[in-house]
Amino acid sequence: MAVTRLKRKDRRNKTVSRLEVQFLKLGRNLETGSRSRESATSQLAKNNAVLAQIEAQAK
Repeated sequence: MAVTRLKRKDRRNKTVSRLEVQFLKLGRNLETGSRSRESATSQLAKNNAVLAQIEAQAK
């Protein structure tokens, strides 16, 4: 059976939806004590720590 190629519009929709889901996962508010708590080693946590350090130095 031959492999069918997606049309350009469908390929774009697939990519956009994948990126959208990724963005929503990263930007979601995580409540303290929730089961989906963010790990301390995640890139987002590291970024927030660096930003907080820079803010403290600026004051």
